[in-house]
Amino acid sequence: MGAAGRDFHNFNTYFRKNPGYQIIAFTAAQIPDIANRKYLGIPIYLEARLPSLIKKYKIEEVFFAYSDISYIELMNKAAIVMAAGASFCLLGPISTMLKSKKPVIAVTAVRTGCGKSPVSQKIADYFAKQGIKAAVVRHPMPYGNLKKQICQRFASMDDLVKGKCTIEEREEYEPYIEKGLVVYAGVDYGIILQKAEQEASIIIWDGGNNDTSFFRPDLWITVLDAHRPGHEISYYPGEINFRMADIVIVNKVATAPKKNLKIILDNIRHFNPKAKVILAKSRFVVDKPELIKGKRVLAIEDGPTHTHGGMEYGAAYLASKIYKAKKIIDPRTFAVGSLRQVFKNYSHLKNVLPAIGYGAKQIKELEQTINRTPADSVIVGTPIDLSHLLKINKPSVRVRYVFEEVGKLNLKTILDEFVRKYLG
Repeated sequence: MGAAGRDFHNFNTYFRKNPGYQIIAFTAAQIPDIANRKYLGIPIYLEARLPSLIKKYKIEEVFFAYSDISYIELMNKAAIVMAAGASFCLLGPISTMLKSKKPVIAVTAVRTGCGKSPVSQKIADYFAKQGIKAAVVRHPMPYGNLKKQICQRFASMDDLVKGKCTIEEREEYEPYIEKGLVVYAGVDYGIILQKAEQEASIIIWDGGNNDTSFFRPDLWITVLDAHRPGHEISYYPGEINFRMADIVIVNKVATAPKKNLKIILDNIRHFNPKAKVILAKSRFVVDKPELIKGKRVLAIEDGPTHTHGGMEYGAAYLASKIYKAKKIIDPRTFAVGSLRQVFKNYSHLKNVLPAIGYGAKQIKELEQTINRTPADSVIVGTPIDLSHLLKINKPSVRVRYVFEEVGKLNLKTILDEFVRKYLG
């Protein structure tokens, strides 16, 4: 049971050469239009077909292999599998982690949208300033041709175009490329790791959702969200990241209620007392605040954070409030095509438009939705410049997150110690 990422990695590392198993099928969830493909000749079906597949093929074991799912929903999936006659199984991270020849820093999270990427980017900046070559390896997003996406290397904006990257992929890759860094991703992380090791002294794992690292970390950093207290112990597999982390970063503390921080710090003391704790905020920078004040605005937010990540609002919405927009337009009435279904699937979304664009058709529908919405300005809270992909008929404002530590302990101190230990 997968979502075009962890499932392929588990297959490659645990099942592919394992004579004890015959893999009959993959199922697909969370991401649209990733079913009805094949990986190494094995068909991929919609997850909704799982009970009938179990009965048709006399499946004995079903392995769950995707991330950011509540424990209630996870056990609902287990009940569906077991009611159909199969065993429900989970692989631990140690069973699928690859060992690198180079030191690895893994950045993971307890939920989608905690702020992993700004942390990973700050770490990459640190090594660049030190003159140390680092390669960023990003959690997989192979939503296109799986054969062509076995190993992807992105070093320029042209590479993104050649790779036919989705909006979600661009959100993760562009900030690194803008800094002159190289990003690897794809399907087969054994091959990807070998390629990254050839050109770098340090490997930075930038995780996806709240998944565990594909590489065995020498330094494990996990990011928590001060706006979502308790989620660190109630979502799979984020709690694994929380319990195994060397460093715990509690992010967004400046905008969250103080009682939230107390809950999180109590959970750290109880579940991972050995972890060092960094307190941080995600400060956002607005490039054209004059296009917000007194205007009717459309707030566009990062897709995964606000869909399966469950967040109701993000940087664009907050900036609209802080800079005193006249009105934040509800985009649901103006949604086109598959965007209508997105709002049905994620009913918590009311005043923000998630930047969903997993293919050319859906990107066009996103463009049409934006252009149909009667707003004076579009506030873009995604990490990328949407004008590279969309023709927007309104003035736009970009809102970017900047990661800043606010306590005594900071990333530089941690990374200085890491360099002394692993690079002499």
